Amino acid sequence: MRKLLILAFVAPTLFLLTIAHISNETVTATQDPNKSRETEKQYVNPKDLSAPGSYTHVVTVNPGKMIFVSGQVALNKQGEVVGKGDLRAQATQVYENLKVALTAVGATFADVVKVNTYVVNYKPTDAAIIREIRSKYNVPEKLPASTLVGVQALAREDFLIEVEVIAAVK
Repeated sequence: MRKLLILAFVAPTLFLLTIAHISNETVTATQDPNKSRETEKQYVNPKDLSAPGSYTHVVTVNPGKMIFVSGQVALNKQGEVVGKGDLRAQATQVYENLKVALTAVGATFADVVKVNTYVVNYKPTDAAIIREIRSKYNVPEKLPASTLVGVQALAREDFLIEVEVIAAVK
């Protein structure tokens, strides 16, 4: 029951935008000499929805390995907060942490299909900062489905942003 209350708390502040185009990517990988698997990612922005600027409305994956990265915050390798009070610095550290996590399992930002971003005390001007940092990591022709949620506070008051991703690889 507690999880439902948390979801009900954050869900009303989600933002959606879209573009009209579809692209496919098929990657063939041989994991076993006798078996071959294909991972297909389809990026869909229905023409009947508004055009997005920094993500895709719908991403499908079939088949492949799914990777779920826990929400990352602005901690460096030593566990110290980076950029206390500075959203841009914290977002940069978060995306660097995501890059390390993805690399550890053989993935890149090109494999990310879903991003959830939580911003403490979100203000509309925060979106531009987040887009600026995200654009340095995202692959323009493979923008993930995305949710941006404003929250009151994360587990610690010194964090301004938390980002979690889902990726799919061959």
